[in-house]
Amino acid sequence: MRLNTWFGALCLIALAGTALAQADVITERRAGLKRAGEAMDQMKLLVENKSDPRPAVRQIDEMIGFFTGMPKLFPAGSDKGDTKAKPEIWQNFSDFEAIDMRLVTHLKLLRNAAEGGDVAAFEAAYKATGPQFCGSCHRPYRNR
Repeated sequence: MRLNTWFGALCLIALAGTALAQADVITERRAGLKRAGEAMDQMKLLVENKSDPRPAVRQIDEMIGFFTGMPKLFPAGSDKGDTKAKPEIWQNFSDFEAIDMRLVTHLKLLRNAAEGGDVAAFEAAYKATGPQFCGSCHRPYRNR
């Protein structure tokens, strides 16, 4: 009987640990996406004011780092809890990853324009980021 009690307790601990791990990954991805949104808001000011985009390089580098690893923040089972992720992410995970990699590639172009101080190229790349790249993931994979 004692062995069954211990085994049951270990199973409960394992389940609780899995639930906590899923909550942590959801918190991590929400925080990263929020930082990316804040960075985009700050870059918008650079575009609107036709300012030197070089100060945005650090933020773009952070976005590239985050989005490069973002698919790992969507393990199976992390569709429950405080998340806007649609189940379609896990049903079409290879498409989700491909969309993410296209965003990373585009962010590298945005970074190059910023690093070079090219205001016009930065503006063009920035204006494409939201609708063409962020939106291509939000529309099919994010609940409002």
